[in-house]
Amino acid sequence: MCHDLDAQPPIHSEPVTTAESADLLLTGADGASFAAYRAVPADISGRSVLILPDNRGLSGFYEHLALRLAEQGHPALAVDYFGRTAGVDHRARTGFDDLATVLPHLMALTRPGLYGDIAAGIAYLRTLGQPVAALGFCFGGRLAFLTADPSYGLSHVVGLYGALDEINGSPGPNQVAATLTTPILGLFGGADPGIPTSAIDRFDQALTAAGTPHDLVVYPDAPHSFFDLHHQEHRQASADAWRRILSFLS
Repeated sequence: MCHDLDAQPPIHSEPVTTAESADLLLTGADGASFAAYRAVPADISGRSVLILPDNRGLSGFYEHLALRLAEQGHPALAVDYFGRTAGVDHRARTGFDDLATVLPHLMALTRPGLYGDIAAGIAYLRTLGQPVAALGFCFGGRLAFLTADPSYGLSHVVGLYGALDEINGSPGPNQVAATLTTPILGLFGGADPGIPTSAIDRFDQALTAAGTPHDLVVYPDAPHSFFDLHHQEHRQASADAWRRILSFLS
């Protein structure tokens, strides 16, 4: 699992504008509804950001993150993955702190449904008139790297601790790196056993060979999901990650 249900994004910058937020229901390509959370700055000064959550789906962490981004001038939209199997009221779910509860919902995801929902989120953000970037964490970080494919038309992609290699026969970013053209920022924990530095090195080499602009940063002592207010021992890594995210999006 990734961020705990009580996780909160670190705050390392003062707001530059106010923002308003709201729950949304969006419709995927197959007509299914899924939950999303929108935050829009009063003064839009940066590109829009599609937030792709970890394997628990939409939670308070990503709602707070959307607001933090909006306060920096970036319209933001966090999407959920599990409307088809767990319902659209993500706050009413129980047991999603347990992998055994989440796993059947993860296994029920289909590529057309998942990527259709991502496309719907991108389409919604495009109505705001700004270029669109993706920002993902864990499962969502992996998805963010994969949306660097030019078919999504994104301007920038940021992934935090997204797995890079094949999982259960599904190709990962390392397997398709030659097709990824959107500029990529990747942020990883050096103490994350699930993403070895050898995999990050291969991603770096493959993106270099493809000519894709990228910056892959490894924080030596940071674990998986280090970007969390509760991980005070990794606050310097979180502060640097936030600075890099805002700089990259700008």
